[in-house]
Amino acid sequence: MKAAKHVAAPVPEQIEDDPRWAAMLARDPRADGQFVYAVKTTGVYCRPSSASRLPRPHNVEFFATAQAAEAAGYRPSKRAGADLSSLAAQHAARVAEACRHIETAETTPSLAALASAVGLSPHHFHRIFKTLTGLTPKGYAAAQRAARMRAQLPHAGSVTEALYDAGFSSNSRFYENADRLLGMKASDYRAGGANTEIRFALGDCSLGAILVAQSQRGVCAILLGDDPDALLRDLQDKFARATLIGGDAQFEALVAKVVGFIEAPALGLDLPLDVRGTAFQQRVWNALQEIPAGSTASYAEIANRIGMPKAVRAVAQACGANSLAVAIPCHRVVRSDGQLSGYRWGVERKRQLLERETRG
Repeated sequence: MKAAKHVAAPVPEQIEDDPRWAAMLARDPRADGQFVYAVKTTGVYCRPSSASRLPRPHNVEFFATAQAAEAAGYRPSKRAGADLSSLAAQHAARVAEACRHIETAETTPSLAALASAVGLSPHHFHRIFKTLTGLTPKGYAAAQRAARMRAQLPHAGSVTEALYDAGFSSNSRFYENADRLLGMKASDYRAGGANTEIRFALGDCSLGAILVAQSQRGVCAILLGDDPDALLRDLQDKFARATLIGGDAQFEALVAKVVGFIEAPALGLDLPLDVRGTAFQQRVWNALQEIPAGSTASYAEIANRIGMPKAVRAVAQACGANSLAVAIPCHRVVRSDGQLSGYRWGVERKRQLLERETRG
């Protein structure tokens, strides 16, 4: 067996010529997330912008990630450990700032422009934006335009006027995506859902009455309550001018699948969804879908995950606006003290859903 080839350690000149060394010397926050540096004499690693005392070049080793540094035997410095929460807060603030840029811009800013505005490299910015919001910057901008379009269509003088006001650069660009953005033709949406068919069925489960509705795009409503007629009125209000069609036996099998999931959450629920909401609501709902069954998260934790730590009340309102019970699991969101509150379909139903998930 051949002996392992010895790789000589980098000489100081090689370290000093490395652009990562320059980022260390500058304590450049834009380099955070790009690499960490480890110090051989202390056995710890730090992020580039750390205020720790800088080591000598020959004692430095670079790693792409903190995990790689730990795999090599290094441990996070005390300052690095404290820096982690600080770094997360910085990332959240930068993502929130980028969201404000997108929301107030007349045209969608480029990735490079957004990254520059918040002081990050485009690659690093794209990664943390997706991690915190569940959407890419481009996806968030598209959701924001769609929300503007939905808000303006009923009141605009024409579809063309609404689409330009919403930030679409051309008619063709909008009409290529109209069905995906609105769930129907723009003219039909403007007319309150006219010419749109919504299939639905009412049923019963251990939590009371249930209504499941489906558009051509997917399940658009799962409603729970005590009064079936009230659930149907809720659906009629949501799709005021759509044609509501009672489900046949095949559709009722879909309702049975939803009911089965409510009774036994371990079965799982994999349905195509027609999710309609503002860009902010979609960010919240995406975060809710990442909470594993049997687990909970607080409203404050969800606000942090989407990069808007002060938007706790708005997160609660987005949970209340959710029309897809159990499919978008707003029942898994609790108060910071772990107590249950604020469920659109009643706290007792929330309690029962969580107990069933906990039992597995």
